[in-house]
Amino acid sequence: MVRTVQEVLKDAVDRLEKTGAWTPLLDAEVLLCEVLGIDRLYLYIQRGRSLSREERDSFEALLEKRIQGVPLQYITYRQEFMGLDFYVEEGVLIPRADTEILVEVVLQWVAEEPAFKAYNSTLNIVDLGTGSGAITVSLAKYIEKVHVYSVDLSEKALSIGRKNAEQNGVLDKITFLQGDLMQPLMEKGLFGQIDILVSNPPYIPAKDIDGLQVEVAKFEPRMALDGGADGLDFYRRIVARGDQLLRHGGRIALEVGHDQADSVKNMMANKKNYANIKKYQDLAGIERVVAATVI
Repeated sequence: MVRTVQEVLKDAVDRLEKTGAWTPLLDAEVLLCEVLGIDRLYLYIQRGRSLSREERDSFEALLEKRIQGVPLQYITYRQEFMGLDFYVEEGVLIPRADTEILVEVVLQWVAEEPAFKAYNSTLNIVDLGTGSGAITVSLAKYIEKVHVYSVDLSEKALSIGRKNAEQNGVLDKITFLQGDLMQPLMEKGLFGQIDILVSNPPYIPAKDIDGLQVEVAKFEPRMALDGGADGLDFYRRIVARGDQLLRHGGRIALEVGHDQADSVKNMMANKKNYANIKKYQDLAGIERVVAATVI
């Protein structure tokens, strides 16, 4: 039976809607573009184009994965972040637009603040939690004189991070280290030598993970989500020792969950070694980043 682009998309949207997919039309279009090797504009121009049996079968295979809850990014192996293309697959957290504010805060510091603007040497930045490399690679791409130390426990995450660094032409500006948070950095003797420390650590309370969307709860790596009983375990550890890595006047910036900003701000205040503690909102008005200066 001959079927057109329009007919195939309508059927796919109907099936995706029944699963509760948030963006059924977008999902269907992206998957069909993947099969046909075209962009979405072509779909609108060629709604009446007939699909071959092979094309229909390939699309059906991808659509079935999406219906089962596999995230779109794990099917297409791609996600955009900070205007850059990233390769992703199961085993690494999918980069999210919410995290861009973390990168933007750091870029603003480097571009505008005297302490960094007049800095003549290469900036040393630490990213705790490589994931796909989204934060690491973006900072390396958009800061001219920088070296980023990117740390993760997962060898798979580090492998994907290296792939994305090479893909975006910044591999020579990054050192990837396997280990638990600051441990490999301390082993390299980087005490007091870091200018900026950033992290988007796991921050979902353990009890809440299974109740998340199936795309997240079932398919994204639990290690990248589980922040302990109250979601704050990693913040306690990072705040407790981050000041040992940072130079005097260095900065720390942490992405937080939607209701965690005040808790993390209080941790920093109680530590006494952090000053100028600030909270930054994302585009939705949610306090998404907590930052401070080491004194």
